[in-house]
Amino acid sequence: MDKNPDQKRAVQYLHPPIDPFDQRMLDVGQGHRIYVEQCGNPNGLPVVVLHGGPGGGCSPAMRRYFDPEVYRIILFDQRGCGRSRPHASVTDNTTWHLVADIEAIREVLGIDKWVAFGGSWGATLALIYSQTHPSRVCNIVLRGVFLMTKAELDWFYGGGAGRFWPETWARFVEKIPRAERHDMIGAYHKRLFSGDVNEEVRFGRAWSAWENALASIQSTGASGESPGEYARAFARLENHYFINGGFLEYDGQILSQMDRIAEIPGVIVQGRYDMICPPHSAWTLSELWPNCQLKMVRNAGHALSEPGISAELVRIMDDIARKARSK
Repeated sequence: MDKNPDQKRAVQYLHPPIDPFDQRMLDVGQGHRIYVEQCGNPNGLPVVVLHGGPGGGCSPAMRRYFDPEVYRIILFDQRGCGRSRPHASVTDNTTWHLVADIEAIREVLGIDKWVAFGGSWGATLALIYSQTHPSRVCNIVLRGVFLMTKAELDWFYGGGAGRFWPETWARFVEKIPRAERHDMIGAYHKRLFSGDVNEEVRFGRAWSAWENALASIQSTGASGESPGEYARAFARLENHYFINGGFLEYDGQILSQMDRIAEIPGVIVQGRYDMICPPHSAWTLSELWPNCQLKMVRNAGHALSEPGISAELVRIMDDIARKARSK
């Protein structure tokens, strides 16, 4: 019997696999070199794909949401993760460095305007980049909205999500002494940056396991053990951003600056039962964005691979492609 039918069903919505026509390491300064790839149509409608995390990295599966005959697809690994170097580095690694990196990619590739496509932390970054450079974005497509607010971090690391997954939450908190459990981000930070690589890997795996376990609506609360170096890099980068409030100037900054992108067309695809990024953020964002459509997907959680989310994203990108062709 097939143990993962939902993953197979999700594939039917995606465009066929495509290979990159351009792969490079781009020197963005401060000792960082980031991996950038292009695939699809070199003369097509440009779309920049912003992966989650922070720290997740891009993957070949992310290319398949776009018709390769229509789109010029640009993916990159953000500072410190994936194939970018130095690996797991948090030095000179902030939201504003990433925004500058996105602009550097656009300029190097000679792109005037592009579609910003991102999910989870990638949605955060898409919004911040668009608010910083609104003249460079023609469409915004978001999935599993995360606005980098204290309330969202408190939900996921302060016990809110743990009320739905008490046994999984217990595994996450049991590694931390009771006296430190009032601040799980801070407690994990101390261990993820201890200087003891073995300890950092151990706590990196625990941090990653908590998030991975809640990503899919089909989850049982268990998650496989991530490779040590990947888990360490992912956890360190994510924790680094979260303990610094995403390096935003104040809590709620993204919502307060929505007037900057009010005229840019946008679509939000949100899983109704997203435990990592609950729908309230997506709904609040849509209420402040007059040129936005909110697509709430029933029977879906947070993961990009959820069948309903995959189907909606492909439909949206195909619709944008049709409109671009007709101009």
